[in-house]
Amino acid sequence: MSPLFVYVFAFAASFLVSLFLTPLIRHLAIKGNFVARPRDDRWHKRPISLLGGVSIFFTLMVVWQLASFVFGFYTSIKPLLPLALCGMAIFLLGLVDDLLEINPQHKLVGQVIIASVLVIFGFQVNWFESMTANLVISIFWIVGITNAFNLLDNMDGLSAGIALIAGLFLFLSQVSSGIQSIFPAPLFLSVFLGSLVGFLIYNFYPASIFMGDSGSLFIGFLLAGLTTRASGLVVGPQSHHLASVLAIPILILFIPILDTTFVSLMRKLSGRSISIGGQDHSSHRMVAIGFSERTAVLILYSFAAVSGLLAMAITRLSLGVSLVLVVIYLLFIIFFWINLARVKVYPEKSIVSEVNKGKLTPLFIELTYKRRLFEVLLDLVLIPLAYWSSYLIRFEGSAYGANFPIFLKSLPIVVACQLFSFFLLGVYRGIWQYVGMRDVIIYVKAITVGTVLAALVNLGIYRFMGFSRTLFIIYWMILMALVTASRFSYRLIGEAAPKSPMNGGRRTLIYGAGAGGQLVMQEIERNKNLGLALVGFIDDDIRKQDRRFLGYPVFGGKGCLNEIIDKYQISEVIISFRNMDRLTLNSLKKGCNALGVNLSRLDIVIE
Repeated sequence: MSPLFVYVFAFAASFLVSLFLTPLIRHLAIKGNFVARPRDDRWHKRPISLLGGVSIFFTLMVVWQLASFVFGFYTSIKPLLPLALCGMAIFLLGLVDDLLEINPQHKLVGQVIIASVLVIFGFQVNWFESMTANLVISIFWIVGITNAFNLLDNMDGLSAGIALIAGLFLFLSQVSSGIQSIFPAPLFLSVFLGSLVGFLIYNFYPASIFMGDSGSLFIGFLLAGLTTRASGLVVGPQSHHLASVLAIPILILFIPILDTTFVSLMRKLSGRSISIGGQDHSSHRMVAIGFSERTAVLILYSFAAVSGLLAMAITRLSLGVSLVLVVIYLLFIIFFWINLARVKVYPEKSIVSEVNKGKLTPLFIELTYKRRLFEVLLDLVLIPLAYWSSYLIRFEGSAYGANFPIFLKSLPIVVACQLFSFFLLGVYRGIWQYVGMRDVIIYVKAITVGTVLAALVNLGIYRFMGFSRTLFIIYWMILMALVTASRFSYRLIGEAAPKSPMNGGRRTLIYGAGAGGQLVMQEIERNKNLGLALVGFIDDDIRKQDRRFLGYPVFGGKGCLNEIIDKYQISEVIISFRNMDRLTLNSLKKGCNALGVNLSRLDIVIE
């Protein structure tokens, strides 16, 4: 019998059971008053039934064993029995917490005990030569991933969806190994995926049921165990490289790891307890900058999918190419999450956005902003990355061998010449938040001078023996793309966010969709102390009406101002230009006063 048929059947059966079992559990949870009620540290605003994890657990356990028995592969469940039994224990621990609310410290002790039992049965990572190190790291890995999915369960469909994506790539990594027989992990994962899809239909925004700790701890524990060597995780031909062995499970589970690390770090920097919940996760910050809840979840799905694809690529690409792809992806992640870190979600001052008392903050500000150390360190990554990539492209992925010694000899010269050119031509004088085309011209000049200088120095020292002239052209293009993208990252991410009014601010309309309107818009977006939430523009130029300006709609002219104010509940109108005739100004004042709307000009004061 074809393994693919067994996997598809197991998935379909699990999906159908979960699809019908989840609403039944939801009904019983509501009847028994097992619901998650709104709280200050929770995202949802209405009571939602809990115990969705019960549906996932029973679907997985029952369908997995039945599928193995029906198709005559019951012996295949034996290697994963320790994982299933320990998973049952972690599920029961979470279920008791859902029903009775266990102390976090006691819950952590239980997780460590269960993880230790699983490790005893051979579910260990195989990252180091030392067995002791592998054993200790395995316990931390299993407990960490278990709690990462628990923390990730902070928005409708997020934790279950990320688990689904991670499980899918784990499944693909197994079946792509070329083994043409039924083996434990893929069959287990097929049922696991089906149970998640059936549950996710009811859990995706707007959710009608939550999985609770019983579900989030359970799926995190299973995925952690399935990324250990006992489950037969396939890491491909590059598995002899420690980087590959580490990268594949980490990339597959990258988003829960990243979100947990990010939230823990931000809470620590803000002087808050890591164990106390809050609306400060990556998803919450995306909503705060303008994305809808559904969009924020889908963005994190996309990141999880890209991470999984990179994990799959590592098993098939050379180490050099894999390294380039991973570094570029991590740079994008760093820039994106730095922007999320700047979102104010705490009443306390944060080390990232404020200079407050303490020894670390002034040092942080001094190094990253005044000294430009961060930009220099970034370029110390971008320059070698561009130069290495140019070798890979020029020599069609075979930069090792005879070409590698030449790369190593010339790299210090390229880095030194390029950094000297950056300093000389003022690359480090720009402000990323306000970067524009004039800055791009500076980048072109600096990269060109640095590239030519590096080529001339190499020519003088090595007489270009073994060097490729084309390589420097490729290097120039790659570095130009990397430097420009990095400097524009703040603006690109900011512009990608939907232009919608923020909650809590006075809904504001700008009169004048021109240069003055752009200045006012920027001041409203950047100065949160104004307490304004921009809705859009009005302009008397008919060519601008019913269009978008800087991402915001231009509703019409002053003739329909009353209708716009009433429709969009405007409480503030700001005039963006000074040369308004007295008659028009008086007319605006009269109309706004009649509707109880404040009319003003936003004066930008330079102190």
